Amino acid sequence: MKKFMDQDFLLSNPTAVKLFHMYAEYTPILDYHCHINPREIAEDRSFDNITQVWLGGDHYKWRFMRSCGVEEKYITGDASDYEKFKAWARVLGSAIGNPLYHWSHLELQRYFNYHGALNEKTADEVWNRCNEMLRKPEMSARNLILMSGVTLICTTDDPVDSLEYHKMIKDDPSFDVQVLPAWRPDRAMNINKPDFTDYIKKLSEVSGLEIKSFEDVLKALSIRLDFFQTMGCSVSDHGLDYAMYAPASMEEIEAIFNKRMAGQCVSALEEAQYKTAFMLAMGRECSKRNFVMQLHYGCKRDNNTAMYKKIGADTGFDAISNYTPSNELADFLNALAETDELPKTILYSLNPNDNQAIDTIMGCFQDSSAVGKIQHGSAWWFNDNKTGMIDQLTSLANLGNLAGFVGMLTDSRSFLSYTRHEYFRRILCNFIGTLVENGEFPEDYDILGKVVKDISYYNAVRYFGFDL
Repeated sequence: MKKFMDQDFLLSNPTAVKLFHMYAEYTPILDYHCHINPREIAEDRSFDNITQVWLGGDHYKWRFMRSCGVEEKYITGDASDYEKFKAWARVLGSAIGNPLYHWSHLELQRYFNYHGALNEKTADEVWNRCNEMLRKPEMSARNLILMSGVTLICTTDDPVDSLEYHKMIKDDPSFDVQVLPAWRPDRAMNINKPDFTDYIKKLSEVSGLEIKSFEDVLKALSIRLDFFQTMGCSVSDHGLDYAMYAPASMEEIEAIFNKRMAGQCVSALEEAQYKTAFMLAMGRECSKRNFVMQLHYGCKRDNNTAMYKKIGADTGFDAISNYTPSNELADFLNALAETDELPKTILYSLNPNDNQAIDTIMGCFQDSSAVGKIQHGSAWWFNDNKTGMIDQLTSLANLGNLAGFVGMLTDSRSFLSYTRHEYFRRILCNFIGTLVENGEFPEDYDILGKVVKDISYYNAVRYFGFDL
């Protein structure tokens, strides 16, 4: 029997052990998609206790606590930080087979040198140990980033954001990790949302352009993109219900926009037509600016209406959508490719059944402009677990170019989540190591070591064109 989460955790054979410890373990981290608050980095936030850095905003943990019958008071309610931590510790012991168990203990090991098991019995010991360490200056937000070996972070930023905190970080010579904005224009796309018209007014104010038409929306966004680009932005990110393609004429799109701005509802078809026109325009902007475009889709959000009204979005009430038509994704990419305006694109679906579709579609649009111009993004959200990662790696290896994969991201709001890169790298090394052990690939460490280091870090550096 192997020891609990020891140095060879998830590494099941000698080749995997060698690949991880010799090539992956100390390779730097490039976190090209996350939801970290740049203000906390700019101000170098310190944390009073483990709950603040561990449970605040973590809807993964919140979902599990609810599934264990924990009262909402101890999840997002007004219970004390200590009470919330105790509630989490009490249920964590039930998380057998859940990646939360591995993530939590990797974080305790790497940041707090705690190698025991957190449960109701050990909760006070862990609470006191972590809080004592968090009081030290070397456990501030910036130092946690440095401790993790991170060289660059891309946050998630709305077109109307001032990016003032990115500027503060950029102008501070004492912190040499790049923190760059990523363009996330979902609110300008989501014409069906109740706050759409208010948002368009805000976009008008920030851009300095009076918006009277859809064409004006695109002009205002281009103005904001110019600003984002001056701040080092070279990545866009788009949250879609599915990868839709419902083309319409510009006259039809203008009529849909005017209808919505007049306070009327738009039909499902009109919504899809507007979003298609919007995303095609964003794809062209990315191509023109040499941005990488990321498409996240396959999610049905805010399913529990009562809880959404009570505590809002991104609180753990989203689910996998079973409606992700691959033909529309192919048609969308083709529409941009036809005019030579298809940018580097990373495709993520929350539905793991889409893995093979993604890998076959992206193979239709690869070209010599970049290695892996169209990427199958890392196993995302509900899939960033052992099974989900193995399935994504298997599909990509079977149908695409695994060696050209841009690798892992955190997609997190926590400064302790960088251990997810370690989790991924262990799974990656075991996946490749097993192929070697089975005689399916030569034991050539010049090749194997390069593949592991490239997927862990260097492919992303080259793909995004970051100056590191």
